[in-house]
Amino acid sequence: MTFARPLLCAILFLAAAATTRAADNGLEFSHSDWQLVCDNTHTCRAAGYAPEGGEDGASVLLTRDAGPGQPVNAELQVSDTDEPAAADLHLHIDGRDLGALGADGEQGGHALSRAQSGALLAALLRDSRIHVAHRDGRRWELSDQGAAAVLLKMDEFQGRLDTPGALVRRGTRSEASVPPPLPAPVVRRPPMSPPHPGDDALARSPELRAALRATLDGASGDCERFDELPADAPLQVDRLDDHRVLVSTPCWLAAYNAGSGYWVADDHAPFLPRLVTTDGTDYDAGQISADHKGRGLGDCWSHADWTWDGAHFVPTSEYQSGMCRGMPGGFWVLPTLDIEVLDQATAG
Repeated sequence: MTFARPLLCAILFLAAAATTRAADNGLEFSHSDWQLVCDNTHTCRAAGYAPEGGEDGASVLLTRDAGPGQPVNAELQVSDTDEPAAADLHLHIDGRDLGALGADGEQGGHALSRAQSGALLAALLRDSRIHVAHRDGRRWELSDQGAAAVLLKMDEFQGRLDTPGALVRRGTRSEASVPPPLPAPVVRRPPMSPPHPGDDALARSPELRAALRATLDGASGDCERFDELPADAPLQVDRLDDHRVLVSTPCWLAAYNAGSGYWVADDHAPFLPRLVTTDGTDYDAGQISADHKGRGLGDCWSHADWTWDGAHFVPTSEYQSGMCRGMPGGFWVLPTLDIEVLDQATAG
């Protein structure tokens, strides 16, 4: 696909003006009704939504792995909790019916055929009218605003500019020059030790509480609930190994989110606590999780995990569910951090 210079310059300007955030070799970028999220392996996911402010809309997810010759996989959802059957939903572009959607996309959406995906990609790079229609007359809009800038940024991040496989700025540079994917790092999680007889007393230790408090920079920062705990209220203590524990306590409470503080500490004075996060919401078997709504409706979420590797809690997962566009639970899983967690066998 070729572009006139004025259009390409306009796309480049939009890409520069949009919101970008780098994250641990990944990338977050958004413009208008589209966003791009790439993870640390350089797999990229571009998500488009209905025009903001509409009541009913569709969202499409375009996923492309890093490396030469990789296809673009597309799937689509509609903001309807009835989950219409794929056979009842048809993709329409500029008044043309492109047929029924498929089923069983990788993230639970309706998969698009190769022909539908190609037509959609072409439509996103021009001013188009795109919607999904149900046979009963319902319809869900999909915006093309911001798509060109997002797809150009995907090409740039994956090193595809000026190659035949680029989505926007195609050229003759060899496809073999496209960088390969980066391997997902591995974190090995050891088995947790069982509780020790003194752990209950440790949970009520004033000295441990004082040591935790000293890590909060004097003013409690984002852990204001720490100072509201009754003096006789126990901390939560979970055993990590024979000498270290994970200590947690509520830290903050907002309109529709809450966060707890988690520290790794020695099980004896002076304890030497090391703060992991004040945004945690759950802990299980060596893994701290944090789940938070983007707004009270619960149509967008963020998630993060930290996993114990025997020495530290290291970040092992980070993703969001996409823009807040009226879909309960959010539309997609859009990771910026992909780490493989392997459980070590129990010794002996």
